[in-house]
Amino acid sequence: MPTTTTVPSRDLTRITLSVLGIGFLIAGSLWVLRPFLSALLWATMVVVSTWPLMLRLQGRFAGRRGAAVAVMTTALLLVLLIPLYLAVSTILGQSDRIVELAKELSTLRLPPPPAWLNGLPVVGEKLTDRWLALAALGPQELTARLAPYLRTALAWFAAQAGSFGSLVLNFLLTVAIAAILYAKGEAAAGQLRRFFRRLAGARGDAIVVLSGSAIRAVALGIVVTAVVQSAIAGIGLVAVGVPFAAIFCAIVFLLCIAQLGPLFGMVPCVIWLYATGSPARGTVLLVVTIFAQVIDNVLRPLLIKKGADLSLLLIIPGVIGGLLWLGIIGLFVGPVILAVTSTLLESWISSGLGKEGPAPTAAVTATPRPTVLDGGGSVTPSS
Repeated sequence: MPTTTTVPSRDLTRITLSVLGIGFLIAGSLWVLRPFLSALLWATMVVVSTWPLMLRLQGRFAGRRGAAVAVMTTALLLVLLIPLYLAVSTILGQSDRIVELAKELSTLRLPPPPAWLNGLPVVGEKLTDRWLALAALGPQELTARLAPYLRTALAWFAAQAGSFGSLVLNFLLTVAIAAILYAKGEAAAGQLRRFFRRLAGARGDAIVVLSGSAIRAVALGIVVTAVVQSAIAGIGLVAVGVPFAAIFCAIVFLLCIAQLGPLFGMVPCVIWLYATGSPARGTVLLVVTIFAQVIDNVLRPLLIKKGADLSLLLIIPGVIGGLLWLGIIGLFVGPVILAVTSTLLESWISSGLGKEGPAPTAAVTATPRPTVLDGGGSVTPSS
């Protein structure tokens, strides 16, 4: 008597409710952790980027993880405290000058335009006419013209001062999470790799490794290059005696992070030196500006290749696109997304071509290569 096999029917209601329940738990967890997500993301980027340095420090301290974590945490705190101290000391040191400038606004008159302004191509004549129109105004009329812009600037500074407290709190939270990740980095990385292995087998584990390499490549190639360029620019600005050199150096750093280069922050200083009758100092600063701009083309590819074997065609668009999309944190997120997407796409294309079989010409010279399975195992095809 033949036996009949009953195929179990899928309980669509149960599957739908399970998916909805899991989605609700994920959304609820993200909502609860929302105040900490930014700090957690920043701490992860910082720890992944500086993990080799922490391991070297641990080796210097005879394998004591606690001492290395303390040094790295102190260094992160100094990143906040040193610029804050410099900013406060600069404001206090220039307080008398600020008061004098406020008093001079009532008697402010614009001087005649410099002779070189009219010689600028395309815009020189228009700028000169505009300058002359403003220079013809009396102090009260000029102050009335500047008042709306001053109010806008003061409102912007007030808004930034209001958010400064939350920024400091978020930074301290980032440092605290980074200290925990430094102390328990291997366990956290192991759990993350287990999760992605459960999702995609060996490919998921490779994605985690690739993401870490991309983050480290950006930290080395983009951030370190920006630090070197801004340091060169700062030395040049201080050497030629440009006022507010620290502010211009900070502007150059932000421009280099945004992949715009130091030119937009340095060229106005060069023009100012030439306009004020200091051609020698202007020429020195011009040479420094060109050197700071050119070194980017040499240093950045070397550092990116040292951090990870990733193409610049992935890194540079990822950095710029991520910056425009998510702000500063997008510098790291953008290249990771492009690198992972490119790797998955290439793996998918290669696996599809492998199923069709190799080309006849390649079959003679090709050596057998392991084919990665979804479950994490591998099998070597027989010849």
